[in-house]
Amino acid sequence: MADKVIPPGSTIGILGGGQLGRMTALAAARLGYRALVYSPEADSIAGQVTAHVQGEYDDSAALARFAGRVDVITYEFENVPEATVGACERHKPVRPGVRPIHFAQHRLREKEFFRKAGLGTADYQPVGCAADLDKATALPGILKTCTEGYDGKGQIRVASKAELAAAWEKLGRRDCILEALVDFQCEVSAIVARGLDGETRCFPIGRNEHRDGILRTTTVPSGLPAATLKEAERLGVQLADSLELTGLVALEMFVTRDGRVLANEMAPRPHNSGHWTIDACATSQFEQLVRAICGLPLGAVDVLAPSRMANLIGEEADDWRRYLADPTARLHLYGKAKARPGRKMGHVTYVLPNASIPRS
Repeated sequence: MADKVIPPGSTIGILGGGQLGRMTALAAARLGYRALVYSPEADSIAGQVTAHVQGEYDDSAALARFAGRVDVITYEFENVPEATVGACERHKPVRPGVRPIHFAQHRLREKEFFRKAGLGTADYQPVGCAADLDKATALPGILKTCTEGYDGKGQIRVASKAELAAAWEKLGRRDCILEALVDFQCEVSAIVARGLDGETRCFPIGRNEHRDGILRTTTVPSGLPAATLKEAERLGVQLADSLELTGLVALEMFVTRDGRVLANEMAPRPHNSGHWTIDACATSQFEQLVRAICGLPLGAVDVLAPSRMANLIGEEADDWRRYLADPTARLHLYGKAKARPGRKMGHVTYVLPNASIPRS
């Protein structure tokens, strides 16, 4: 394994120029690495803090030049085209590689992989033609496009076959998946790092609250029973091992009212629900990604203090003075120029060594 280690002083290539790439570049710099971001945008927010190369994801010559300037490559979101990752792999190691995004960027493939890997899920059915509408039994449920949906986009709740048919039309008669509603008490996420040697390390399980399909808060400790946390961690590690990835994977799960833990979605990269680790964990998820893809020892994941991370959506980020005046708050703004409804502009993590977690 020694010949695969990427030592400090090397350059990490990052496909994607968003906030996850930005925070990964900052963590890399802390460990003595350079970062080079590749994205189609001329002015990415990741490029505000590190070197940036503009290029299209289907430009093989530009990708080759990018790969020639770095020692290892990762990606900050799972909708980078598979062909882009494959093109980079011909020049430099990409960690994680093509396989994790092959499943993560297609909801039906993702659910089928979960089942094959031994992870329980909600009932689901493919919806790709009119005949599938007639056979639908996973009702009431949520109809989701198989690709490109995130943060509540590309999905419609339906209660009957008539509503299902109308929703499919509204989504453009695309390939979709119908997922049955789950009677759950809460949502949680496991973020697991897996190193070059196959060692895994799971961050403490976060308890998540979503509104309008967007993650709003993550609280750690979660307050859930030890058995539930152990099962959530087990499923996260099982997923990482099944993917055989080197890097980071997040698994979002439902905890049902009868105590089961069901896999919902995965993301083979740092995750919004792991942002609390920057301020309240021995190792942040971004540093852990750098450690994993470079072949370094994985860092400790001890909780340093109870915390609650809250996303700042749209104009909520304009209230930065209030957060800066709060001694328990740690403010992170992403450098985005314009606030829009539903757009993540930053986050704030409340760190409370000796108190309960505040509610906003």
